[in-house]
Amino acid sequence: MKSQPVTVHRLLNYEQPAEQAGTVGGVQIPAQIQQWLQGAGALLPPGLIPPGLLPGTTPPPAENVQRFYNFRIVGTTSVTDSKTHQEVLELFGKESNFQNPRQSCMYAEFGFQIGQPMPGGFVQGAPNPNAPADILVSLSCETVQMHNYNWPYGTKTGLTPEASKKVLEIVRKTFGG
Repeated sequence: MKSQPVTVHRLLNYEQPAEQAGTVGGVQIPAQIQQWLQGAGALLPPGLIPPGLLPGTTPPPAENVQRFYNFRIVGTTSVTDSKTHQEVLELFGKESNFQNPRQSCMYAEFGFQIGQPMPGGFVQGAPNPNAPADILVSLSCETVQMHNYNWPYGTKTGLTPEASKKVLEIVRKTFGG
């Protein structure tokens, strides 16, 4: 693991659900008004009204954004500093940095990938002996979740207060802020 590359992802831990057709700002539009709006929209030239604006029309296409285990990636960087690289390995390599979780939630703010990213033919979560160790970190829930391998510390997936501080230090050094 010492020679393996480390990649850190800054993640968006919550996304607003897409609004359903027939609602504007969370308010249900009566059926008769929906019909009027659809009729008026049909009289206008195609493309004039953005998709999904009028109830009953095709919703806008889903955004094609990079994700790390269903969390939107808002920033990615490789750990190039050898000291920071060692700090990442020490953080996840010591059982004393983890405890039984106090909460059972996962709103990951960061993702750590230790090892080579998977070639295009592999799917995240699928068994692959050469897969990187992918770790989601949620500071708001004080917990971690590992993918591609079994977590080595059993039920100890909660971060200790000291480990939470270490994660923040590593992220600040890595992203420069």
